[in-house]
Amino acid sequence: MAEHPTGIPIQLEPLVIRVLAPNPSPYTYTGTQTHIVGATDLAVIDPGPDDPAHIDALLRAIDGRPVKAIVVTHHHRDHSPATRPLQSLTGAPIVGAAPFDLADAGARADASFDAAYAPDRVLSEGNTVTGEGWTLEAIATPGHTSNHLAFALPETKALFSGDHVMGWSTTIVSPPDGNMTAYMASLEKLMRRDDRIYYPGHGEAIDKPQRLVRGMLGHRKQREGQILRLLREGARPIPAMVERMYVGLGPQLVPAAERSVLAHLYDLQTRGLVIEEGERWRTTA
Repeated sequence: MAEHPTGIPIQLEPLVIRVLAPNPSPYTYTGTQTHIVGATDLAVIDPGPDDPAHIDALLRAIDGRPVKAIVVTHHHRDHSPATRPLQSLTGAPIVGAAPFDLADAGARADASFDAAYAPDRVLSEGNTVTGEGWTLEAIATPGHTSNHLAFALPETKALFSGDHVMGWSTTIVSPPDGNMTAYMASLEKLMRRDDRIYYPGHGEAIDKPQRLVRGMLGHRKQREGQILRLLREGARPIPAMVERMYVGLGPQLVPAAERSVLAHLYDLQTRGLVIEEGERWRTTA
C-alpha cells in the first residue's frame, strides 16, 4: 500500500473514501483504515487512534459536510479513541459496538482495549444508520472481540469488515474476550452472504470475499488439525505447540500466536476433544 500514504483520502468508489492512519505496527500492518461513507452527508467508520495529524486528515476529507454518525466496529485502541475528538469537532453521535466494563472483565482489561469508549447508541444485528443515498446495516461478527460488528452498505453491496476479515493477515483471537467458536461461526455467517467487496480495517480491499473467507475457515481448521496431531503425540504446553506450528515466526508475533492457539484449545475443550492439565494440554482420546 505504498501508493496510499497516510493522511491522503483515497476514493474507493463513489460512496466510499479511505484515509490511512499513521499507526503501522506488526499488529496493524500499514495502519488503521478509516472509511468515510456518503457524498452529501457522511458516516465515519472506525476513526482510529487519537492522533492529531489523523484527525486533521479526516476533517479535510469531511470538508465541512455534516457527519450523521461516527461508527465503530469494536473498541480496540487502534480503532475507537478518535471518536471523542471527532465528536467534539463534528457533533456527530458515536454508534456501533457495545461497551463493556473492563474493571469487571478480568483478563479483558488489556492494553489493547479503549477503556474510555462510550457510544451514544449501541447497534445490534440488523440495526441501521442512514444518510442521503446510503445505509449502513450492522452485522454481528463476534470472535476477534465479543462486541465486533461489520457494516454492510447495501447500495453497493460492500461490507466494512473491521478486524474480523482483514486484507493482509488472519485476525488475532485472544481469549477470554476473543472466542474461536464465535469467530468460526461469524466466518460461516459471512460465507452465506453475497457481498461484492470487503473494506477491512487493515490491508487492501478484498474483491473476492467469499473465496478469502472460505480460505480463512480452511486455515483455522488446518491449525486445529495441527494442534490435535501434536497432542496425540503427547501432552504439551502452549509455547511448545507454537514452536512446532509457527516455524520462523518473528518473536514480536509469538504472543499473538500463543493466544490464538489458546483460543483453539478452548474451542476444542468445549467440544470435549482436549483437556487442560496445569500448563499442559492433552487429548481426551
